[in-house]
Amino acid sequence: MNTAQEHEESVVVTLTGCSPDDADTVFRALGRSYTSDRAAHETPKDTAEGHDTVWATTFDVSHPLAGPEPVTLAAPVTVELQGGYWAVDRMTETLNASFAVREEGMAAGDQEKDVQLRLTSGIPTERF
Repeated sequence: MNTAQEHEESVVVTLTGCSPDDADTVFRALGRSYTSDRAAHETPKDTAEGHDTVWATTFDVSHPLAGPEPVTLAAPVTVELQGGYWAVDRMTETLNASFAVREEGMAAGDQEKDVQLRLTSGIPTERF
């Protein structure tokens, strides 16, 4: 596998503005579908008292493990996806099967795109 192909199949998922429990919920939901650089026993911890904490994990979307399932969040979560077009679109579809997803922004480059989403519990509201 060459570097360009690896990059196209990887998505960096960054979570902000949420509790460690909701971050764990999102990462576990995605972990049912894709492998990541996050160990199964790892759970997000709030380390910056009084400041927003950012959690990031890279997922390989090339070989899905299982289908996504709806999950519940305590509060909305802001998610940023960064990677190749195909990989980010695939990850967005997976998130849309587990959460209600609203796109809040997108920046497109030559070979990558960066999408900011807002996740809430419930039935998907938008299809991508």
